[in-house]
Amino acid sequence: MVTSRKPSKRPSMFEVAKLAGVSHQTVSRVINNSPDVSDATRARVQAAIDQLGYRPSNSARALASRRSRTIGLIAGGFKFFGPISSISSIESMAREHGLFMSVMMVHEALCMQSEFDNLCDTFNEQNVDAFIFLTPTDVMFAAACRARVTQPRVIVTATHGQMTVREGLGLISTENKRRTALVGIDQWGAMAKVVALLGEYGHKSALYFAGPNEWRDAHTRLDAWRKLAASRSIDSQIVRCHTWDASEAYAHMNHLIDEYGRRGTALPTAVVAANDNQAVGIMRALHEHGLRIPRDISVVGFDDMSGVDNMYPPLTTVHPDFEGLGVAAMRETLRLLGEGGEPAFLTTQHGMGLIPAEVRARRSLGPAPRR
Repeated sequence: MVTSRKPSKRPSMFEVAKLAGVSHQTVSRVINNSPDVSDATRARVQAAIDQLGYRPSNSARALASRRSRTIGLIAGGFKFFGPISSISSIESMAREHGLFMSVMMVHEALCMQSEFDNLCDTFNEQNVDAFIFLTPTDVMFAAACRARVTQPRVIVTATHGQMTVREGLGLISTENKRRTALVGIDQWGAMAKVVALLGEYGHKSALYFAGPNEWRDAHTRLDAWRKLAASRSIDSQIVRCHTWDASEAYAHMNHLIDEYGRRGTALPTAVVAANDNQAVGIMRALHEHGLRIPRDISVVGFDDMSGVDNMYPPLTTVHPDFEGLGVAAMRETLRLLGEGGEPAFLTTQHGMGLIPAEVRARRSLGPAPRR
């Protein structure tokens, strides 16, 4: 005969209070991180919580605080490595703080203001406490700034684009501006490190494959490359791409190899790509034409996508801290909600908090060949 056992009863706040020898109001203050609790009492209550395995009810916390404990996230770029990495980090940190994430994805290039506003209205029906907007393109950045929301908003974007950060902030009312924060990757700092490495290896000429201009990342990286390469006296030819795809970069690189061959002139000694997908296509074209990397020509990417360290040869690339960017976005959200949270960024520029990026030097970058 099989007998069913009743599941163990979920411990209550009152049981925690009894074990800790405090009132249930004190337990509530500890759970909600109130400063009006001594360190000794907080430790005693936390020990009781751990011993009983108590988990606070989010619905009860929402009722007590008049908050939904929900963050609304609108994001573009869901097909790409960087945005997906940041979204994963945001969601993970939200769970750690007992918050729910409600996520809606849009096409980053086709998103209209009306669609963006409709999504915000849907989130408002859920009574979200704050918004996080991942805006990789100019149209999304403008829509996020124009959105008529009164809750705190954190905008994740790049520092440069066809619309400047200052212009974007100018679309937000003075009152709402105090509840707005912007975070991004320090892509200028990263490009400065790439250019410095090229200089150390003796490169005086380079091809730069730019990304689609409507992407703020592409605009920022191109702007940084132009100014920094010129400051190092690197002769630069810009190759404009309409997509981030490897296939387009592959086609452009094949054409350039043939064009330089017809003219009887040597290729530049390095190729810098605005993302790793482009670098993959570039390296394929070079291999197929018998050009050795880095002996004949060096290649540098951007994003440090999974697997590029196992390419032949392993790709030198910029490693943006996309996870750190997600953490910074959530910390800013918590700060604007009055729940603490120290900034995760090291520098502030253009009114934005910036997360540093590093260069992962691998064997696709070497000394400039003598010609």
